[in-house]
Amino acid sequence: MTLISSKNISEADIRLLPVDAAALKDISAGQFASRELYRLRLLAEHALLVGGFDELVCLEALEFAPFDYQVRAAQIMLRRFRGRGMFCDEVGLGKTIEAGLVLKEYLARNVVQHVLIVTPAALVEQWREELAIKFGLPGFVTSADAEFRAAGAEAWERFPLLIASLATARRAEHRARIIQIPYDLIIVDEAHHFKNRNSTSWKFVNDLQRKYILLLTATPVENDLDELYNLITLLKPGQLKTPREFRKRFVAQGDPRLPKNRGQLRDLLGDVMVRHTRSQVNIKLPPRQASTIRLGLTQEETDFYQAVSNYVRAHLRLHRPFGSAPRWRGTSQGRPQSIHPNGDTSQKEIEEHPSLNGDPIGVLREGTGREGIRQVDRFALLTLQREIGSSPQSAEPTLRSLAARARDAEQRRELLELADQSTRIQTWAKADALEKLLLTSLRDPAEKVIIFTHFHRTLERLAERLRGLGLSFVTYHGQMDMKSKNQAIADFEHHAQVLLSTEAAGEGRNLQFCRTMINFDIPWNPMRIEQRVGRIHRIGQTREVRIFNLSARGTVEDYLLEILDQKLNMFELVIGEMDMILGQISDERDFEDLLLDIWMQSQSAEELRDGFKKLGETLVQARQAYQKTQEYDEALFGEDFSAE
Repeated sequence: MTLISSKNISEADIRLLPVDAAALKDISAGQFASRELYRLRLLAEHALLVGGFDELVCLEALEFAPFDYQVRAAQIMLRRFRGRGMFCDEVGLGKTIEAGLVLKEYLARNVVQHVLIVTPAALVEQWREELAIKFGLPGFVTSADAEFRAAGAEAWERFPLLIASLATARRAEHRARIIQIPYDLIIVDEAHHFKNRNSTSWKFVNDLQRKYILLLTATPVENDLDELYNLITLLKPGQLKTPREFRKRFVAQGDPRLPKNRGQLRDLLGDVMVRHTRSQVNIKLPPRQASTIRLGLTQEETDFYQAVSNYVRAHLRLHRPFGSAPRWRGTSQGRPQSIHPNGDTSQKEIEEHPSLNGDPIGVLREGTGREGIRQVDRFALLTLQREIGSSPQSAEPTLRSLAARARDAEQRRELLELADQSTRIQTWAKADALEKLLLTSLRDPAEKVIIFTHFHRTLERLAERLRGLGLSFVTYHGQMDMKSKNQAIADFEHHAQVLLSTEAAGEGRNLQFCRTMINFDIPWNPMRIEQRVGRIHRIGQTREVRIFNLSARGTVEDYLLEILDQKLNMFELVIGEMDMILGQISDERDFEDLLLDIWMQSQSAEELRDGFKKLGETLVQARQAYQKTQEYDEALFGEDFSAE
């Protein structure tokens, strides 16, 4: 074991070393077992000398270099706002980074111990990976983790560093325990979801005990100034007086969107808000080009797709009466919480399950009751429909699992026949198209490609194909531990040409050293597509980004891509805007449920096209509403709240 002594301390270290006789004595005597222990002691001693937050002591411990405006924003939050404020940067500028800097600084100074991060379910894993990879904070547990669930009702008190989905945390049985815990720091992502003070979500956050609280939102005002009042009240109750006084003093009569006494209002907001625009920070990304490769399935693939689709459509109607609302796990704020990705069940669990035997994700709330079985079967049917869009063989385990739970012999026979049919199909049109695309994209040995697929079984079959092509590749999936994931990314960066990944690499990882991405499977949730693109088209990318989407004609994914590309111009959006747009849709169902309803209710290809056309028009209207919100926020806040 190497000891650190005065002989192998650099001059730079000595200049940084606090004037502490005890520390100098320990170093001279070789009391540090490693350079890392010495470095940590050095940082700790240095932190003691830093007064206030004029300097962030955590910067040397980061795994990346934040931008200057992000550092300044964190300093303002710490120094001026005293840990209670809003980061309101435009989408894509790094509100998560700014909040992470505040969190890291507080932890480095031992100011906070108990931290709760509340975020939409789709962003839980992304938060965990960002904190672990960029900030060196691997100790966070999520409300979806097995160890958290195993702890039962005591879980909220047991884990001091916790990331929870809003849908989970605000449930009555959880909320009652959470509001009893004195948190040091609470971070609330996508805070525009808390704009209504009469909602369960707003009341939940307002009831939390907290010393410090950070709100993150790109759109602090969407409809009227009352929303701004509600968010500020979560941070500093009384900052804007009572609702009545606020309206009288700052809201123009007859127009709840129009402020008056703007100078006074800006002064008050300046005590709690930091906001940057792209024009201020002058960050530009290289262009990106998206191409959709529409391919035809072979006859045997088409027959299988239609047969399974007909089965799924028919049996979903049994679980959800035709034209009715979807089945839900519970209600909150009057809005149902679904049993798939946008609810509490993680997308990773849906897309990477090896089989559906038993109850893989704990959706059975009533044990073995008939209603519980229907919920599991509905989950399996939805998964099955996604699987047949990936590869026929991916669907086999789900078909056999459903057959094992079939209620009658006829249903069991039909499912087993479909499972056997999947194994007899020799063709795979999507994989053939992928091979051609790879051979074109990888002509230059220096090029790298990321391939995203939904399902672990598809990943395994594609890995066999890549071996046959003689390509160097690594796999990345949610069943790997953090060490294996990190090694896979390192191998991809330095050695392999291809990263073959499930949805797991769409969360948290920055892969700017690669510029080409292939969506082998298309998620039904557009935010998932956006997250994938964000892995390579982000700050730090220097080359034009290329995105290829593989789409089989006549599939659900084909219709989805058409409206996302042609109606919404999705691949031209800034990363982060998709969530803002979907949030403008007045229908309270998740986007995937809107998609599913269209597909279920269509009796012909013509009806299917009409249904997707209407959905496309809804998306266009949502984008226009979002653009109006942007314009309103810009007019209201301008550039008065930057960290300059």
